[in-house]
Amino acid sequence: MSAWAILAITMAIQAMVSAAALAGPVLASDIAGSIGVAVELLGIYVAIIYAAAALTSLVSGDMVHRHGPIRVSQIALFLAAAGLLLLLAAKTLAAIAGAVLIGLGYGVVTPASSHLLAHNTPRERMGLVFSIKQTGVPLGGILAALVLPPMAIAFGWRTSLGVFVLACVLVALVSETCRGSLDADRQVVQGRPNMIGALRGLWSHPSMRGLAMTSFAFAAIQLILTGYLVTFLVEARGLSLAAAGGILALAQASGVGGRLLWGWFADRFLSARQVLGLLAGLSTTCATIFALAGQAAPIMVVTTVSMVFGAAAIGWNGVFLAEIARIASKSEAAGATGAALFMTYAGVVAGPPAFAFLLSHAGYATAFGGAATVMGIMTVFLLGRGADKKVEKGEIS
Repeated sequence: MSAWAILAITMAIQAMVSAAALAGPVLASDIAGSIGVAVELLGIYVAIIYAAAALTSLVSGDMVHRHGPIRVSQIALFLAAAGLLLLLAAKTLAAIAGAVLIGLGYGVVTPASSHLLAHNTPRERMGLVFSIKQTGVPLGGILAALVLPPMAIAFGWRTSLGVFVLACVLVALVSETCRGSLDADRQVVQGRPNMIGALRGLWSHPSMRGLAMTSFAFAAIQLILTGYLVTFLVEARGLSLAAAGGILALAQASGVGGRLLWGWFADRFLSARQVLGLLAGLSTTCATIFALAGQAAPIMVVTTVSMVFGAAAIGWNGVFLAEIARIASKSEAAGATGAALFMTYAGVVAGPPAFAFLLSHAGYATAFGGAATVMGIMTVFLLGRGADKKVEKGEIS
């Protein structure tokens, strides 16, 4: 099977699992009303998804070796479907359990796709190919945002979720047609999956450790931007909800374009570390502008800054994942990716609450100032040691 066909399959799986993870937030007002809880508790639902994803990311390498990347991806899709089914019950405990199931599936999808792409992508194109694959995440968000609300209005939120359940199952069944060839390298693995061993392997390798720390900060700033931009524009700038949502959509679209641009840039011109340093610097600049002038700057300036912010803070992770796969040997790409993603998901869980704490106690200027400080430190960390040397295949095994 060609590398482009594999890319298409992994993108479809990534998009569908991402859409399932975002279905709850997109329909939060309807679901929360049916359950009888405050919509503000949405943050807890999202945190549960990513906390569960962090745990399964640590065992994803063993799972891929035991069962094959396509089988693991199918398991992820079925877990996502089961999680959405539990949401249909409109009960608090069922919603919590559903978030756990979706998170368990979410945590293994990226390592499984990294395994496939690492085995089938030329090293000189890995930045672009991995970045294209990672557009499945925002595409899944776009799918959820465009499809679920109108369906919920026309047929009810339960029907719209039911359609996504069927879509998850359909993608899993379609992927079975290529499982024989793509899962051919699965192997018998002795013993139980070792979470601590996966983290120890990550932390003992300087390049991996540095990338993981970087991903913690980038994941935090990404969720801060996507989670608080609309609220900031409405509360601090007085924009309508529709106008603020339009600016967020532009930021998301810039993130999709950024993923492709930065991946191509990392393959052609700069090292992955330098590209990530550039993106950290852009994020620092944008967060600083929001902190110092966001409440007074002209709307066109705010819109432009939001788009640049989106390109940097949403567009980083294809470069990150490609570099993880480059450093690791092909056989260890899934395990190394899963261990690094543990730190990524930890940033997702930790970043927004920290921002919310600063926001509630000191306002938007201080909150964005704190975010700018963290990303400024990351900029110095990534660029302060100069250009990194090319990493040879199989640096760790």
